[in-house]
Amino acid sequence: MPRILIVEDEAIIRSALKRLLERHDYTVSEAGSAEDAAQLALCEFDLIISDLRLPGEPGTTLISAAAPAPVLIMTSYASMRSAVDALKQGAVDYIAKPFDHTELLETIERILHQQSVQHSEPPAITDDGGSQQMMIGDCAAMQQVYTRIRKTAPADVTVLILGESGTGKELVARAIHQQSKRAKAPLISVNCAAIPETLIESELFGHEKGAFTGASAARTGLVEAADQGTLFLDEIGELPLDAQARLLRVLQEGEIRKIGSVETRHVDVRLIAATHRDLRALSKSGEFRLDLYYRLNVMQIELPPLRERDDDVLQIADILLEKACKRHERPGLRLSRAARQDLRDYPWPGNVRELENALERGVILAEGHLIHPDDLGLGPVSPRAHASSTASNGEESPAEEEDDLSLEDYFQHFVLEHQDQMSETELAQKLGISRKNLWERRQRLGIPRKKTARRPG
Repeated sequence: MPRILIVEDEAIIRSALKRLLERHDYTVSEAGSAEDAAQLALCEFDLIISDLRLPGEPGTTLISAAAPAPVLIMTSYASMRSAVDALKQGAVDYIAKPFDHTELLETIERILHQQSVQHSEPPAITDDGGSQQMMIGDCAAMQQVYTRIRKTAPADVTVLILGESGTGKELVARAIHQQSKRAKAPLISVNCAAIPETLIESELFGHEKGAFTGASAARTGLVEAADQGTLFLDEIGELPLDAQARLLRVLQEGEIRKIGSVETRHVDVRLIAATHRDLRALSKSGEFRLDLYYRLNVMQIELPPLRERDDDVLQIADILLEKACKRHERPGLRLSRAARQDLRDYPWPGNVRELENALERGVILAEGHLIHPDDLGLGPVSPRAHASSTASNGEESPAEEEDDLSLEDYFQHFVLEHQDQMSETELAQKLGISRKNLWERRQRLGIPRKKTARRPG
């Protein structure tokens, strides 16, 4: 629920605004002056609505003090000068008093939407080794994912993450946990599909000594181990019905009972579940409890498949390639232009995991400085994908594009192979082009020029 601060010295106007916004599900705080507002944590508000003329400092002084929170200026002086001055100082917009309620609400909704898109940066995640990593991708679908993570993490509600295998569901779960109030408590991750059905209840809920054959000692379950923290159940659609009933009790009552025990224990656990299956369809066939589905589906985050993420594919590929080069001690390896085109056009049924494997193969098999399509081992890529991408850009036909790709590959290979031994003039002469053309191609293909060139001596 967005938090809005109203800064207005007229108590009647302030109260009327507060009632209006609260009726539309906004959380509202009030201040009578810029000085009073400055006593609050301004950056924690989603929007600040301030009158321009206030006792003491004007409302525009809040613009820098509240950053990055946006400030919407209200003014009774609906002159262009005061409005333009406020915008020049960084106000996100202005609205003139007396204002229409519908206009104000539409303005607020538009500003909040723009802010959620602009400030939905990929969350930083700490892996088990303690190193920092970021979720990768700038497409609209991933921006929505980042927004959902940012808003959902502090809410302490159950989350259901949907997406195909290999889309990064565990990364989302880890990001939610690390941005939540439970971040200092444990995150316990369980792949329900990886544990045999006969053992899953014991693993999750624990057992007492002698509860079944082979139970030679009492064991604490993973749900109890996650007490005060977060439990992430991946592939929850594979959970057996008996275990589903036990899990439902955890969500409803906050209680667990070990196998073979008559005692119940209270646990405080936030549950994050993930699946690539349609749980509602499974509930209709009797494979998944409908009441559990409704308990899980409080907040839903859907991850897009890689084939729908446009240029994110190449952005992810560059980062994964750099990591693979370090692992295999192959610094300086680059993707040829044809390889990059294939990466973009390939449908990636295995998503990011398949992309990572392809780049691993490329690093191992590549000869020289370039990774070519054959090194990736993707198999044939649909020619229609090439045709559509070139046609949409108004470029040459597929056949002409293939010829152009091979020339660019040759250029990349030659320059990377010889730039340590040749000057720019010698490189240009060997390639039969001018120094200006060489520089332009370097820029287009992203090949940095060496600061110094060692001439053979």
